[in-house]
Amino acid sequence: MAEIKFYSEKTGRFYRLVRTDTWPYLEISGIRMHRADTVDPKTDAIMKVRALGKIYGIVLDCCTGLGYTAILAAKAKGVKKVITIEKDENVIFIAKQNPFSRDLFENEKIELIIGDAFHEVRRFDDKYFNFIIHDPPTITIAPELYSLDFYRQLFRVLKDNGRLLHYVGRPGIRRGKRYLKGIIERLRMAGFGRIRYIEPILSLIVEK
Repeated sequence: MAEIKFYSEKTGRFYRLVRTDTWPYLEISGIRMHRADTVDPKTDAIMKVRALGKIYGIVLDCCTGLGYTAILAAKAKGVKKVITIEKDENVIFIAKQNPFSRDLFENEKIELIIGDAFHEVRRFDDKYFNFIIHDPPTITIAPELYSLDFYRQLFRVLKDNGRLLHYVGRPGIRRGKRYLKGIIERLRMAGFGRIRYIEPILSLIVEK
């Protein structure tokens, strides 16, 4: 796999695909978009999808990135369709060059939408999805994807008894802030019930 790195004048960001021992990760202006410290990107994606339990029906994957979680979700026998949303066309360009992202474009069960998840989610009917995977950039980069307004939309489009995986990382810890409490409070205000933090995947499993 040839090295991929470039600067986009449109976004003002530098993009790089970085090799690992398994699947490569995406780096944007020096910020890793995948975990690659204590766990590799492939293992992390597998763990996230497994944390949702037995998945089936229609799955929403917010923030496609390189498509790893969408690809793995689509492989589940009970899943009929995965709708995945990515707004950065540079990220999609890189995914097209990444052999480990090939199924994102070739698997007929995957529908890729180029757009902003904050707005695109409003297009879906109430209780349309059985499961949601929400793996956004950090809260400092995309605060709207951690907002009460957005969480209310996720609640609306998720079926009753559906589950949401929300990657949160360790937000604000380096600067002494505690964003996680606010995230959980907003999820509860949106209507979600049981919320569990799963340390190995730095994610919340949220049930409706």
